[in-house]
Amino acid sequence: MTELKGALIGCGFFAINQMHAWKDVEGADIVAICDRDPERLKVVGDQFGIDRRYRDAEAMFADGGFDFVDIATTVQSHRALVEMAAVNKVPAICQKPFAKTLSDAKAMVEACRNAGVALMVHENFRWQTPIQAVRKALDAGTIGTPFWGRFSFRSGYDVFSGQPYLAEGERFIIEDLGIHTLDIARYILGDIRSLTARTKRVNPKIKGEDVATILLDHENGATSVVDVSYATKLSKEPFPETLIELDGSEGTIRLTQGYRLEIAHGRGTTTMDVSPKLLSWASRPWHNIQESVYAIQQHWVDQIKRGAEHSTSGADNLKTFALVEAAYDSAARGQTIDVGAMLR
Repeated sequence: MTELKGALIGCGFFAINQMHAWKDVEGADIVAICDRDPERLKVVGDQFGIDRRYRDAEAMFADGGFDFVDIATTVQSHRALVEMAAVNKVPAICQKPFAKTLSDAKAMVEACRNAGVALMVHENFRWQTPIQAVRKALDAGTIGTPFWGRFSFRSGYDVFSGQPYLAEGERFIIEDLGIHTLDIARYILGDIRSLTARTKRVNPKIKGEDVATILLDHENGATSVVDVSYATKLSKEPFPETLIELDGSEGTIRLTQGYRLEIAHGRGTTTMDVSPKLLSWASRPWHNIQESVYAIQQHWVDQIKRGAEHSTSGADNLKTFALVEAAYDSAARGQTIDVGAMLR
C-alpha cells in the first residue's frame, strides 16, 4: 500500500503533538487541516507546511483526497465528526474522551461498523514505553499470576494554564485523566466486572473533581486501585508519570518515579531504566506522553495496512468509557456499580 494521506480536524493545544508525530510516522502524511478558528488554522498550517486549510469539516470531506481523518477536537463535536467520517467511508481516529455519553459512543462505533471503516480512540497512555515494559514483564510470566494492582497518577502540576477549559466542566479528573489510568488498568489486568469510586474537589477554583479513588474488581479475580489527583503536592513532582504496583503469585512488579522498573521474585530482584525516548520535537516532562502519541499513530497506520483491528478500537474503548461512567455513578450514589450491565 502506498503512503496514507490524512486530514486533521482541530488545531488546538494537543493537536500540535499529533502533527509533530505524523511527521515521524512511517507510511502516512497529513495533507489537510480543519479548524473553525482562522488564527489556529494559520499557525498550524504555516508551522507544518499544510496548504489545504478548511474552517468547515463538511467542505473538507466534500473535497476528499485523504485516506483517514484524525479528530483532535473537544468532546462536544466528536459524534457529529465521527458519523460524518462514516458517511464518507473514511477511517477515523477520535481524541478522548470519546463521547459525551455511553449511548453516543455506542452509536459512533455502530456507525463506523456499518460503514465498514476503522475507528480508533486516541487512548495513548497504554502506549507509553514504561507501561509497555510492565505489560511485557507480566506477559513473560516473571511474577506468575497477578492478583493485586495499583495504578497511580498523583500530581500538583498546573494543567489549567495550558488547557483552561478543564477548570470549567462539572466533570474533570476522571473524565480527563482517570480515563487513561482506567484504560491502563484494563490493559494490564484485564476487563473489570464492578467498581466503587470516591471523588473530591480540593481546588476551589475549578468546578469538577480533582481527586478520585476507584476500587476495581477484575473479571479474572484480581483487585486493583486506580488513584488520580491534581491536588497532591510532592517534594519531587512526578508529572506526567503513571506509577504501577503489581503483586503476583511468584513475585512483584514496581514501576516507580523516574521510570524505574523493579521486578522481584524467588530468583532475586532486577531493576531497569524504562525511560521514554526524548524525540527531536519533544520536551520534558511531556516527552513520555509525546512519545506515546507517535507510538499510537504508528500503530494506526500499521494496522490499517494489515487490515487488523486496533488496540484501542472504538469497540474496545467502549469498555474503558463504561468505567468512566460507572465511576461517576458510583461516586454520586455511594454504591458499587456492575460495569457489565452498562455495556449490555
